Amino acid sequence: MVPNNLALVSEVDGHDASDVARVAAALQRQATRDFGPVWQVEATVDAFPRLEDVPIGYWPMIIRDDIGQPGAAGVHLDKDGQPFALITMSDSWSLTASHEMLEMLADPFGNRLVPGRSPKRGQGRVEFLLEVCDPSEAAEFGYTVNDILVSDFLTPHFYDPVHSDATRYSFTGAITKPRTILRGGYISWHDPVGDHWWQQTWFGQRKEYRDLGVFDATAASLRAWVDGQTEHPGIDQGLKKSDATLKAAVAMGKETADSASSKAVAWRDQIATMIGG
Repeated sequence: MVPNNLALVSEVDGHDASDVARVAAALQRQATRDFGPVWQVEATVDAFPRLEDVPIGYWPMIIRDDIGQPGAAGVHLDKDGQPFALITMSDSWSLTASHEMLEMLADPFGNRLVPGRSPKRGQGRVEFLLEVCDPSEAAEFGYTVNDILVSDFLTPHFYDPVHSDATRYSFTGAITKPRTILRGGYISWHDPVGDHWWQQTWFGQRKEYRDLGVFDATAASLRAWVDGQTEHPGIDQGLKKSDATLKAAVAMGKETADSASSKAVAWRDQIATMIGG
């Protein structure tokens, strides 16, 4: 299997390179240990100091202060048809980076459809856009890797026709039934009969259906078109510092930093002894 090579680059002035490197390491572990075996993909994730340093053939994930317009954050295709991701800098940027990485790995070109029965009564069998993080994208359903906050994601069983208690529908187990969304998430699909795209969202107190209309074929991809019509603030703008999940991850991260610092001191002491001896 040929691995996908991803590059994490920050174009945020003053962004600590160590922060970027730590998140890259967490994303690498998530891709290799968690996501790869479930979705049968292989990937490398490396941090680079500048976009100019990214080798040819890598898919860049670029962190910026200002993406420029609503819906611009996410995975896009460059002029040569290759994927790249834009990530808005925030206190929870690792969650966003994880979200975009996983969706890039599952469907690099943003047009993959999976058949299944519609959540909307009366529509029958439809075509779901494969967006592996959207149904459980809220931070409360994420988890930590190396004490870095990352996104939950679907398993292929999410599109199964029937429910089984023995089946895992998202990696964390937060989703417990096929083709269902959690608070703060959504799902998108195409109804072949009406030729319209639809969504089920849960951004307020209850779930709602949205008719997105007919796909604009001039858009770069189905995913880019759908994302351009969907607001998901936790991913696009990041979480507030008061968010409970983010606060817990930050606390764990500080503990990890203390442990790493102690380990570094021990290594330096041992090296000094070896060199001195």
